Amino acid sequence: MLWFQQPPRNNLKLVASTSTWMKNFYEEGYSEAKFEIKRDNNDYSVMTIKNLTSKDAATYFCAASDH
Repeated sequence: MLWFQQPPRNNLKLVASTSTWMKNFYEEGYSEAKFEIKRDNNDYSVMTIKNLTSKDAATYFCAASDH
């Protein structure tokens, strides 16, 4: 599963990827301290953004893959 951030008037940025068989992988500039991702199974995932600021204003997307 992939989590993306799209700030206003900007392109999509990959925040992190997660799967049931490996630890969450965060892209440069993102961390678990700010973006906590929980995944209980193949169908359900939640990303919580901690200590929100105006810099976090964006649209966030989740994408799933069968790979």
